[in-house]
Amino acid sequence: MGTTPTEVMAFPNIRAIVRDNGTAEVIVAGNSRIVPAGDSVQELRNNALALIVGEARTLQRPVRVRIEDPEGHGELIVHPDNKFESVSYEPAPARRRAEAPETTPASVAPAVIGTVPAPAPEPAAAPATATATATAASVDARPWPPAPATVPPEPQTAAVVEEAAPTRRSLKETSFLVSAPVLEPATQGWRGTLTRLGLRMDPSEEELSEREDVRTVSQHWPGPRTIAVVNRKGGANKTPTVVMLSAILARYSGAATVAWDNNESQGTLGWRTEKGAHARSVLDLIDASTELLSPSTNAAEIAKFVHHQTADKFDVLRSDENEEGDHEVTAEEVDIAHQVLTRYYRLVVMDSGNTARAANWRRMIDHTNQLVVPVTAIEDRAEAARLTLQTLESRGGHDAELARNAVVIVSESTDAKRSMSGDALKRAKDEAQRIADGFAPFVRAVVRIPYDPALVNGPIRYEALQSATQRAWLAAAAAVAAGF
Repeated sequence: MGTTPTEVMAFPNIRAIVRDNGTAEVIVAGNSRIVPAGDSVQELRNNALALIVGEARTLQRPVRVRIEDPEGHGELIVHPDNKFESVSYEPAPARRRAEAPETTPASVAPAVIGTVPAPAPEPAAAPATATATATAASVDARPWPPAPATVPPEPQTAAVVEEAAPTRRSLKETSFLVSAPVLEPATQGWRGTLTRLGLRMDPSEEELSEREDVRTVSQHWPGPRTIAVVNRKGGANKTPTVVMLSAILARYSGAATVAWDNNESQGTLGWRTEKGAHARSVLDLIDASTELLSPSTNAAEIAKFVHHQTADKFDVLRSDENEEGDHEVTAEEVDIAHQVLTRYYRLVVMDSGNTARAANWRRMIDHTNQLVVPVTAIEDRAEAARLTLQTLESRGGHDAELARNAVVIVSESTDAKRSMSGDALKRAKDEAQRIADGFAPFVRAVVRIPYDPALVNGPIRYEALQSATQRAWLAAAAAVAAGF
């Protein structure tokens, strides 16, 4: 009994390609395997099918295969016991075979006349067989039927009549480089365990998704980029979001990254990160801006004003922490500090205060390339996030574009505890999902972050997070980097 196509897993993605230049390859989950050469297209097909049967036997189940060759393309199910089922097939547009000219050139005439006398009628046996074979091939919709072992060779007469002089291909139409990327074996889960034991396994869909997120956050982009993390409500997870995005983007991309506390007076970013050997803040950097912007100033001079995070590889520019001071950062000072930082860093991640009307808040938005709106799964934080986006959208222009392309990061309530009952934990997760679904139609991306006690109090370190939390923040950083 045949297998219903829907019952056969589409994983791993398998393609078999036979080319009219005598080469073929089987691509399994992006990993190219060269098919042994054959004397004909049909022999290349059989060799390709043999490789796929081997894959089916390794997996101990049927596999789906997309097939492509000069005669058409389709989908095939290959079983471990060497059986094949056609799912679909579409022949290629008919190509005219080379026909013998009405007047045979003098240089070819002796050979043709010697095999097929000119005045005699067309031979009945061999040509009839050739014609029948060609007709069957043109109407048969079964993709890649294996050639019978007893197929007689084509008569020499047909070969002479139908073979045309080979067409020389341009060197521009070919390449010796392998176009398909080499897929590295699995490193995670039981597949990774089997790989380490010597049985090469392809990665799971989850591992492939993680690799894609790593690729996204590891990219380099032309020119500096500025991320603004905003929510007009305190306790919405702005500072942890700034730290985590800075840590992940700095770790994976290797780009010089600075987290800047753009609170109009005194922020908390300095409390949640590592302190350097000095106590300088953004006001000191602004005072030294003329020197820092001088062409003769060494790049290492910026270290006098920022606090390096030794484990997470980014720097922090603190807000003014002088409790006796009453200075509020102005829009002009934001311009100066941003000009300095984008000279020394490729990525600027800005923390913010809670006042969307403040001059420094509005000027921060002017410099922003990507907006991030963090929110904990508490309704007043979510409502404040909505109002923040609504305010930006109502301003139109650049502000509205930032709101439409924002990334919303929904963290499960920090009130959640491990000691909570199962019902309470479920309600917390359901509330986070409700809020995430509510924002989804209005922004570019929404990412959920699980509760993690390492984010609640004290200095924040990427390595201190649980693995599920690290994975979620990687997805969040990838969503942000996709907007660069």
